[in-house]
Amino acid sequence: MFDDYLAERHHELRAEVRDFAESKVAPRVADMERTGEIETELASAIARQGWIGVTVDQAYGGMGAGHRAKTIIIEELARVCGAMGAMVQASQLGVAKVIHYGNERQKRRWLPRFAQGSCLPTIAVTEPGSGSHVLGMETTARRDGDSYVLSGRKSYVGNSHIGHVHGVVARTGTGSRGLTAFLVEADQPGLSLEPHMRTLGLKGFSFGELHFDECRIPAANRLGNEGDGLDVAYSSSMLYGRPNLTAVALGIQQAILEETVRFTIERQRYGKPLHDLSTITVKIGQLQSWLMTSRQTAYHAAYLLDTGQPCDAELMNAKVVNVELAIDSARTAMEIHAAASLFTDRPIERYVRDVFHLFAPAGTSDIQLLRLGELALGLNKGQWSERLAATTNADHASAAGL
Repeated sequence: MFDDYLAERHHELRAEVRDFAESKVAPRVADMERTGEIETELASAIARQGWIGVTVDQAYGGMGAGHRAKTIIIEELARVCGAMGAMVQASQLGVAKVIHYGNERQKRRWLPRFAQGSCLPTIAVTEPGSGSHVLGMETTARRDGDSYVLSGRKSYVGNSHIGHVHGVVARTGTGSRGLTAFLVEADQPGLSLEPHMRTLGLKGFSFGELHFDECRIPAANRLGNEGDGLDVAYSSSMLYGRPNLTAVALGIQQAILEETVRFTIERQRYGKPLHDLSTITVKIGQLQSWLMTSRQTAYHAAYLLDTGQPCDAELMNAKVVNVELAIDSARTAMEIHAAASLFTDRPIERYVRDVFHLFAPAGTSDIQLLRLGELALGLNKGQWSERLAATTNADHASAAGL
């Protein structure tokens, strides 16, 4: 059972986040769906709970609680509102780059602010013409004395319009070692945002486009060395992006099951609850089976990550399993709800729209399967979870209690 991976403090954290989500987040969902506007106040309220700093070491003011705790936080928020689960997961990508590649000065400047919730970070890697082909990016950064000057575009940036500091990967040379990462504050001259666009789902979440027009930043804002940009992008996607999106999908999948069970109890057919029909019970059993499989893969991967064990394959598998089964669950729930699923008085149609937002980020299912196929063929090139184990696993003192 997945509970084997959790301790009492994990269950206490789940109860805390669930209470917050149901009392503070749930009442705002209808307005978010109606207006489609970015939910800034709620994002700030969530950040002030300290949850953005869940993987930040306690020495920098964070929770130091690890990836299982992070999974719980994102899952419980997404169970009530996929957009707010997505907000936290996107912020975690920004946290990751500083944890793994920031120098001591950068860590002391930024990590406490992330942990306090006074600063939301992002990561900006994807471009309109490159997608998962990171080496195809065209945004450039040229050295000019004690500065770098950035020019280009970044698209589908999670928290684009509410982020305070962006982790940007840009081209400083040729080839795979020609990419470098930088911290760019949102109010930096030369950085602008495209207007927020309405989307299929995740209403209230912002993921837009950044434009860099001769944007000058101090050389001290470089993360790591020149040429480390590919490592920053891949490690953030692998160690945070994939398990984070897994957690969002898991939360939505839990909500799908709960809402569907509720519907089949309330809806009557032939004078009996709808679930009295064996065909409906079978479909609910399928939803339950998918959810159990998804949760097991999610928490197993997070446990391995917390304990410093090689787990790139498990992280990829967790992402593809959770996203694909969440999509399957949404369709099955629509079949059970039939025409009732098409109206906004029930949340099933929202869940359907939201889950499709999880397919592409951090690699589509085909990308995950491609990498898993390379692993099976012995063509993989090492594991990020192994290379960065010292800064991914929860500290041993805390892990004993978690």
